[in-house]
Amino acid sequence: MDVAGNRPRTVVTGGPWELAVMWGGFPLLGAGVGWLLAATTGWLARLPWVPFGDLVDWLDRLPEPQATLGTIAVGVLAGLVVAGVGTAERLIVTVDAAQVRLRRSDQDRSIARADTRVVFRADGHLVLLDGDGAELARESTDLPAAELAEAFRTHGWGWADDDPHRSAYRLWVPDLPGLPAGADALLRARERALGRDRRDDARELRRELGLIGVVLRDEGKRQYWRLNARAVAPRPEQTTSAEREPDGR
Repeated sequence: MDVAGNRPRTVVTGGPWELAVMWGGFPLLGAGVGWLLAATTGWLARLPWVPFGDLVDWLDRLPEPQATLGTIAVGVLAGLVVAGVGTAERLIVTVDAAQVRLRRSDQDRSIARADTRVVFRADGHLVLLDGDGAELARESTDLPAAELAEAFRTHGWGWADDDPHRSAYRLWVPDLPGLPAGADALLRARERALGRDRRDDARELRRELGLIGVVLRDEGKRQYWRLNARAVAPRPEQTTSAEREPDGR
């Protein structure tokens, strides 16, 4: 536990071992793949169905040791790129009695404890909900649930071992009744974004749905939804007295 000023805080992250694995392991793995490629180019070049056949033929014609050293260097470089992406995408969670800070390389946001009713980790995401059941944050993470739970509980946050609203979700299908106006169109657009693996578009559409009270949970490409307490669901059409009594009585 760290202390920021006079306020204790707990930082949950993968730690130095995670960085060591990424920055040491991935380059070594890339080097091994590069060496294996250089050692098998002669055999691969004789296979008619091998992908990137022209590249394999070119590698097979290179002199040694340049070919082996070159493929190893490319493998190491690819490993470093993967390590850099992994480092940038890892989530760092800093919790104290007043707020939680969620950091990645491309974002840094804080959420007040006073605005948060419950925190949980489910389906590979850390989720914070407000008193109406709306999402304040949903961040993908592989941080251990036990470490997150201890951090939040230590500082007095409400922690749940699973989504307390899980039973309220319904599978979305087009034209399903019960959704607010405009939600069906947004869900259709998000279904297309998920099918094309356009994660940024899917994330933005999730935010748009949240603004009209729709909370989502994904299972693969399937979308499950529920309404938060502030949502305005479509009301059944009211019939007029004339419609109820055709003779006007």
